[in-house]
Amino acid sequence: MSDEKSIRIAAVGDLHCRKTSMHAIAPLLESVNGDADVLVLCGDLTDHGTAEEAHLLAKELSVVRIPKVGVLGNHDYESGHPDEVEKILSDAGVQILDGEAVEIQGVGFAGAKGFIGGFGRGTLGAWGESAIKRIVQEAIDEALKLESALSRLRTERRIAILHYAPIRETVEGEPLEIFPYLGCGRLAEPLNRYPVNALFHGHAHHGSPEGRTNQGVPVYNVALPLLHSATPESPNYRVLTLK
Repeated sequence: MSDEKSIRIAAVGDLHCRKTSMHAIAPLLESVNGDADVLVLCGDLTDHGTAEEAHLLAKELSVVRIPKVGVLGNHDYESGHPDEVEKILSDAGVQILDGEAVEIQGVGFAGAKGFIGGFGRGTLGAWGESAIKRIVQEAIDEALKLESALSRLRTERRIAILHYAPIRETVEGEPLEIFPYLGCGRLAEPLNRYPVNALFHGHAHHGSPEGRTNQGVPVYNVALPLLHSATPESPNYRVLTLK
């Protein structure tokens, strides 16, 4: 083991900032400055992916004085301007990862949005119509983004960030019919080649708080609605301490 000091990582996703969110998000995150050393944001940061929402969120996040890193989610793409949303949040101090990696206080963070596709025997295969093949290719491309980011990390301690779930276990609790739209098992494959200490994701508002990949990597679903329902007495984020 290295002699690096412990670091506390707070994680939350699915803030869904909208026009009516003024003075609503800042109070949820104010205490994070004393609870953690880094804040991870797991996508769906805005509700419709508009510049107006992103600017409002940037103001709300100004209460957070610790480093911020995260990924975008499907809602951040809704208006067709994810690059603008990313720039606004980046200018506000959030390091948005889309196949990139960054080191913060001795911990490596690798992130991508992820995509749909299902899990296990239910994983969608690239067979049949070209539209199906495009969906599968998008899932593969997102997994490759994460793998590329992980491959560049040289730190002993590593965290992966997604919006979509990489395992079925953390979406259980949602209606079975929508499991394929909540994530894809292909996203867990890079973790077999480049292990991490933990992976955070959101998206599944009514899923399960935690699970593990088939290789034993801890996976945490930190969608804000799930945190509120699963641990109503706790802060509005999950804190993981890495030794």
